[in-house]
Amino acid sequence: MDLTERAAKSARVVAVFDRVADVYDNVGVPWFTPIAEQLVRAAAPVGGERALDVGCGRGAATVALARAVGPGGHVTGIDLSPRMVEACAADIAGLGLPNVDVQVLDASSPSLPPAAYELVVSSLVVFFLPDPLAALSAWRRLLVPGGRLAISTFAARDQVWEAVDATFRPYLPAGLLDARTTGAAGPFSSDTGVEELVAAAGYTDVRTIHFDIEVTFTDVEQWYVFSRSHGQRAMWDAIASTDHDTVKTIAGDRLEQARGTDGRIHLHQQVRCTLAACPI
Repeated sequence: MDLTERAAKSARVVAVFDRVADVYDNVGVPWFTPIAEQLVRAAAPVGGERALDVGCGRGAATVALARAVGPGGHVTGIDLSPRMVEACAADIAGLGLPNVDVQVLDASSPSLPPAAYELVVSSLVVFFLPDPLAALSAWRRLLVPGGRLAISTFAARDQVWEAVDATFRPYLPAGLLDARTTGAAGPFSSDTGVEELVAAAGYTDVRTIHFDIEVTFTDVEQWYVFSRSHGQRAMWDAIASTDHDTVKTIAGDRLEQARGTDGRIHLHQQVRCTLAACPI
């Protein structure tokens, strides 16, 4: 992928997240926040540390980091989406967290001082980037010797969720069928693949832990609203409007297979946390 292609890909990602900034993680379906909070717990921030949240979104990991490092520490959140940064800054101000700053910066190559952080965290971001290896290498240079990295990516999900996502594929252009994002192939398809990617970026002590997230929906309509509130919005936007009802109907039929005795739809996603250290 040349520089022009990378810039175009980044612009497309920014446009999607600008569109969903107002509803991102804010439609009554806990998703990014519990994932980010689990990642931050795995990263084990220490009071007084300086932490960087790469691709901060609405601040799910930023807030957890700020509370963990306390008033003696500091957290910087960065995101390439101006609308997301604006919303995140407003949320941070509303929570009264003075030890946070949020900036519009490119996760692929943040223009930040070298060796300025003890901890870099990035939740569900790295697979969106045009060159994940280059980005991970850039983040390493921002860490002090012995500093830590913690990233999350998607691992396995239940068969119903796989079937629901497969509903989109016949309607999508090739550019949106990115195996890195889906985890169907490439480094993000396995623990070993992600660990090797992180190690290739110059980190040591690379290891993986997992946790499971259960997502519940009251009905298909709530799933539909949720699916349009984050990165999957790009799929809906790429599908011809005349096909939206068809996709929603097929997905809804598949979601019914996950309806429990409580009347709610239950889906399960395994999340991979890859932890590593910057060489001393």
